[in-house]
Amino acid sequence: MLKGLHSRKGLQLVIALFMGIIFGFFLQKGGVTSYNIIIDQLLLRDFTVVKVMLSAIIVGTIGVHFLRSIGLAQLHPKPGSVGTSIIGGLIFGVGFAVLGYCPGTVAGGSAQGSLDALLGGMVGILIGSGIFASIYPKIQKVILNKGDFGELTLPQLLKVNHWVVVMPVVILLAIILVLLERAGL
Repeated sequence: MLKGLHSRKGLQLVIALFMGIIFGFFLQKGGVTSYNIIIDQLLLRDFTVVKVMLSAIIVGTIGVHFLRSIGLAQLHPKPGSVGTSIIGGLIFGVGFAVLGYCPGTVAGGSAQGSLDALLGGMVGILIGSGIFASIYPKIQKVILNKGDFGELTLPQLLKVNHWVVVMPVVILLAIILVLLERAGL
């Protein structure tokens, strides 16, 4: 079933669009496309964004690794490096700090009609992507490839079954989520 889907690129795009709309709907219903909620998160006054993200990470991590365990999914980690992590973090952080949206919430905010997300965010993403693409060849060898760690995952590094890493991480995130809820944050 999944091999047939893998060969049908058009259907994959339709499914991706549908899933993106569902994802955006849930972001909007969770309140994380609201500029005020995002800013209050950055000011550590409202932890709605963290709670939504923790919930998504917990469900997604268990789901992906379960599907992997029964042979219905494969992980394809991309190579990483310290340089790409630093540059990516800086670009993400500056955009988040200046506009108050991350890429996912920009899309959700734009879809709900927030002009700041549409004009500032979507236009900013396009301009920023263009600038990054134009300087990429110059910074690839100098910065981005520094501290290369390849496609190595934490379970591979520790030489353990992936569940040995996944379950403690999921439990830790669930504890943090419960503590945030109990604290009323």
